Amino acid sequence: MRIWAVANQKGGVGKTTTVVTLGGLLAERGKRVLVVDLDPHGSLTSWFGLDPDTVQRSVFGLFQNQGRVPEGLPASLVTETGCPGLSLMPASTALATLERRLVGAEGMGLIISRALAQLWDDFDYVILDNTPSLGVLMVNALAAAQHLVIPVQTEFLAIKGLERMLHTLQMIMRSQKNALPYTIVPTLFDRRTQASVKSLNLLRKTYGDSLWRFAIPVDTKFRDASQAGVVPSALDTQTHGVRAYTHLLNDLLAHSEIPRERRHG
Repeated sequence: MRIWAVANQKGGVGKTTTVVTLGGLLAERGKRVLVVDLDPHGSLTSWFGLDPDTVQRSVFGLFQNQGRVPEGLPASLVTETGCPGLSLMPASTALATLERRLVGAEGMGLIISRALAQLWDDFDYVILDNTPSLGVLMVNALAAAQHLVIPVQTEFLAIKGLERMLHTLQMIMRSQKNALPYTIVPTLFDRRTQASVKSLNLLRKTYGDSLWRFAIPVDTKFRDASQAGVVPSALDTQTHGVRAYTHLLNDLLAHSEIPRERRHG
């Protein structure tokens, strides 16, 4: 199993679109893929037609057992998406209460790692969609992940948010004494605007080797796919956005190592 987290402490940068599109492309290649919604807003959950306000079985259930993950619980929270090979572990808006509920609790940063250890033989890839804030959910995602994808919109304020995300990442890596490889992915790029072009050039100048060599363009097909509740490649495999994500996926696969052992956390 390979586990990727998609995270940024700024919202609206294309995290959920990245998760859904990469997940769909992997599934179309015959891989067994699980996407996990760790955002109380539940954008990933809503994409596939579930309501995070009313969903009965969700990621929230993993955090209700004092740091333990009962055998069989993670599998019971997985649902199908309608895309062959792509499964979902949905979010509930109750996730927003975790910080208050877990004050003083120990061992809560490895819940997702422990849950995925139970699913290790069931999926080839897991992609974690994250809340845009630092807290127990993001800590869990970064602890479980083997690679981090950081989407960043090609505009100035988003680049400032990237600095905060990288600071958070360095802080967590120091505390865990474990380096987490990451790839910064420019998103929502519009070559027609000077601001977008300047922002992409700034990213390339500042982040060099950590930055993906291309950019994900603005593409209305992503919105259409979200409204239809399908992965973008199911609508059109040749749209500019899907082709860009295909290049990104190929690069991520080329630089990913297959983990040799199951991680229990």
